[in-house]
Amino acid sequence: MEFNRNGIRFEYPDNWIIEEDTSPDGVSGITVSAPDGAFWSLSRQPADANSEYLINATTEQLRGEYPDLEVYPQSEDIFGSRLSGADFNFSYLDLTNTAAVRFLATPTACYVVFCQAEDRDWSRLHHVFKAMVTSFIRETIGNNP
Repeated sequence: MEFNRNGIRFEYPDNWIIEEDTSPDGVSGITVSAPDGAFWSLSRQPADANSEYLINATTEQLRGEYPDLEVYPQSEDIFGSRLSGADFNFSYLDLTNTAAVRFLATPTACYVVFCQAEDRDWSRLHHVFKAMVTSFIRETIGNNP
């Protein structure tokens, strides 16, 4: 399937569900949920957003919910764009989970991508999450640098 609204475009699996949210301050968010509870979300922040602040805020929010949170700083290049962020591991309801946050700054906006899945699903789904990020960068950022 393809999401294509408000200047944001990416591909996602056919059986996943899209939810959109726009706040009065202009921040918009999209969450794509898998049938098994895993999800991928994208939020558009103002262009002057601070990546370190957003990554730290995400980390602190997760740490508040999951005291056993393990944090691993990360960065990666996807389709010619540098994304900074962190990977997270934590337990919830006796299941181990993995999540990742990535931040991408552009001249017109800053984007935060967050994805999460139970560890038993992560090995299969992290490739789907990366494909979604790649299609977002290719279709949205690649066409509008």
